[in-house]
Amino acid sequence: MRTEDVLAAIATGLWRWDNASGIVSLDAEAARLLGLPAEPVRLTEAAVRSRFHPVDWNEIDGVVSLAVAEGTLAEARLRIMDERGRVVRTVRSRSKPLIEGSDYQLVGTLQEVADPQPGTAGPHTPITGDWRRSREAFLLDAGRALAEARSTAEVLRVAASLSMPGFSPDGLAVFGMAGDRLTVIGHHGQRDGDEGPFTSMSLATDYPAAEVVRTGRAIYLPSPEEYHRRFPTTWPLAERFDRQSWAFVPLVVAGRTMGAWMAAFKHQVAFTPDERSVLTTVARMLAQALARAGVAESERELSLGLQRTMMPVLGPGIPGILVAARYVPTGGGLQVGGDWYDMIRLPGGTAGSPGRIALVIGDVQGHDVRAAALMGQLRIALRAYASEGHRPDAVLSRASRFLYGMNDGYAGDDEGPGTGPRFATCLYLEVDLETGTVDIARAGHPDPAVRMVDGTVLLRPTAGGLPLGIDADADYPTTRLTLDPGETLMICTDGLLETGGHDLDSGWERIKRLLEAHRGDDLEELADTLVEAVHGPGSHHTTGPLAERREDDIAVLLLSRRPASPGRETPRRTLMTIAQAEPERIAEAREQVRQLLHDWTDGDQLDAAVLMVSEMVTNVLVHTDGDALLTAEVACGGKGRRLRVEVSDASDELPHRRHPGEMASSGRGLVLMEMLADAWGVEPRGEGKTIWFELTEPAEAEAEGRRG
Repeated sequence: MRTEDVLAAIATGLWRWDNASGIVSLDAEAARLLGLPAEPVRLTEAAVRSRFHPVDWNEIDGVVSLAVAEGTLAEARLRIMDERGRVVRTVRSRSKPLIEGSDYQLVGTLQEVADPQPGTAGPHTPITGDWRRSREAFLLDAGRALAEARSTAEVLRVAASLSMPGFSPDGLAVFGMAGDRLTVIGHHGQRDGDEGPFTSMSLATDYPAAEVVRTGRAIYLPSPEEYHRRFPTTWPLAERFDRQSWAFVPLVVAGRTMGAWMAAFKHQVAFTPDERSVLTTVARMLAQALARAGVAESERELSLGLQRTMMPVLGPGIPGILVAARYVPTGGGLQVGGDWYDMIRLPGGTAGSPGRIALVIGDVQGHDVRAAALMGQLRIALRAYASEGHRPDAVLSRASRFLYGMNDGYAGDDEGPGTGPRFATCLYLEVDLETGTVDIARAGHPDPAVRMVDGTVLLRPTAGGLPLGIDADADYPTTRLTLDPGETLMICTDGLLETGGHDLDSGWERIKRLLEAHRGDDLEELADTLVEAVHGPGSHHTTGPLAERREDDIAVLLLSRRPASPGRETPRRTLMTIAQAEPERIAEAREQVRQLLHDWTDGDQLDAAVLMVSEMVTNVLVHTDGDALLTAEVACGGKGRRLRVEVSDASDELPHRRHPGEMASSGRGLVLMEMLADAWGVEPRGEGKTIWFELTEPAEAEAEGRRG
């Protein structure tokens, strides 16, 4: 039986706290004890802290520090709070620090204890030994807890759990303003529905909270008689709660009263100067926490609205393809940056043809509001150019000129950071949905990748130009590839590759492993897997080789052609063009063939294939005036897998075999293919020719390679 099962049988949970990452891992029983669903979970320290009584958490902080310093066992009792700030149970925690250098992990257990009973723990219940807490310590604890609250609901839950030393209230309410009306933002200690009469009350009403908001001065009512004397009109509303004392304190931020806080007591409170000082200080911290939470919630709502506006909805309805996309704003406080993606239906389709679409992904320099604004304008411009029917190279040329013109007004501007010219990287793809051909134009952006039917993943090198906005007359050559049925195309921004301290190379290796490990054709699941691996909690434990964790926005777009008929074997294929002006891409051609043959078992055949490809492409660039088109395909046959490589060019001059004693430099490639290839040939094809060779892997070797 597993250790976790034994612990669960005795109602004991297991947890682990990583001090370096701030991540707390809980097993199912520990999660249940904290009031969460009974399943393993990983949470941030702040999320776990919200489940405990604030003063108890601060108490255990000191216990843990002592245990780490002395290498001893840390033991404490902690009160677990529900969503409304009530104590639901008390647990005993025992933990042992595992120290590694300056970092440490705590591994411990949680077990429910019967004393004190749920809901009966008072402000003076001993938590660790003979516990006493001064009011100064209480205010420090309250300030820390409120400072960490990130939403209005969290602030109210923290406020409800505060146990003031010596005079803890049993009823709380926070009032806000909506125009000239008093509203209830949240309450604790009353039944649901009890807030009804107070939810929309005129500020002119003779009610303590309304007067506090009107005047900005606190009101302290130490007895029911005092309440009835000062506010006879609304006393019947308070009488039914059977409280003995009330404090109504203004919530003030930057000199403006934004509401009122009520603390009601079952016992009589004299409201001494010390007690009023504590209440006033808590109200000030509560007001600041509510203001911060309101700003954060407004920013989140604005961010979500901008994201919904700027990011397209990739819905169903396009025959023959599946599409999935993700956008994760990891940089910038507004959570909106310069990354974007788009899918555009192109003109020219007919009723009987699925037509063409354009896929766009890009990244405007920066993570601020200006980057987001430029991104929106550039996205609209690209849509307009694409809808006019321009080819990929023309679309990017026009987009670069558009952004260059926008930057022209910022040239030489030195008024501050972020005010100068901006550029953008972009990848624009035109996809023929019927044939699977993809024409690509690239502006300083990471190359696309293709996952083949058998799981092989290739990074597809493409010709490219400068990022958009740098040169008004920049050219963007077009690269063509074919996406076969069942294959998946991935395009992304550099945030997917570099997040977590990676560079482009190590980041690509990480993404490649994820793509190769994926099973099935669920693109939504694959998109979630990619983002979770580089941005989720687990990514913090797999930091890349760079010392600095460079966080950036993430955008990823996946497109897959629907698989061919069941039982049909789809060949593995790659295609690339090597231009006359780009002889350095011969090395990329060799690497493409090596990646295509990653599981080829005969190493000699692999080396021979790479050598022949290098020779064939070099001959085209040296002996003709045109570009070389390389096509390589691995197909399965009855006698084993077969590799066929073709190199085409536009020259009509056919190569000739070199004879002994001849000094000519041409013809060496044919001699190599004669020696190394199982079959080879030269075929005239209209304007130009194609040189090809084939290698066959024996069926036994193929089976061995697949088993490996």
